[in-house]
Amino acid sequence: MSSLNIADTSATRRRGLIGQTEIETPLLIDSCKWIHTFGVKCPIDVAYLDAEMQVIKVSKMKPSRLAMPVLSAKHVLEASAGTFENWGLVVGHTLEARRT
Repeated sequence: MSSLNIADTSATRRRGLIGQTEIETPLLIDSCKWIHTFGVKCPIDVAYLDAEMQVIKVSKMKPSRLAMPVLSAKHVLEASAGTFENWGLVVGHTLEARRT
């Protein structure tokens, strides 16, 4: 179990991780098929999730990059580089996000 922030408004989805030099808390972006890392100051892990929150693609991105859209994605999870390896997160895993 891990805490995360949820970007579920147009403003929070647009902002994403822009300006952060260190990512302490992963970010789940709702209603998202692609991301960019312009303005993000550190490498990140990226997981694309389908409507059932199943991981359909995992990648790493450096700052100032543009990812290709993943058309079947409904959500994107972003975390500091190395987080997914530490979690053992791979394609096929299903995640659960709950508000507390």
